[in-house]
Amino acid sequence: DAGNAKGQLMDTADLTRMANQIADYFSAYGHEEAVAGIADHIQKFWEPRMRRGLLDHVSAGGDGLDPLVIEAASRLTVPAAP
Repeated sequence: DAGNAKGQLMDTADLTRMANQIADYFSAYGHEEAVAGIADHIQKFWEPRMRRGLLDHVSAGGDGLDPLVIEAASRLTVPAAP
């Protein structure tokens, strides 16, 4: 579980829950607008380590993530780890 890694702000379950809440909000929009809105929100408001944790979870299969979040994740950027 990524939540047990030293320096991890939140565990995978928290990141999944939060990302899915964002997807729930944007799901009322058209597909492209929803994916763009999710990516924009996460990029603007999530700390880089949170985005990195989400991307790691997506890379590991994205268990429990809304498909819109998985698609939006491909649009995120994360600075290199220190």
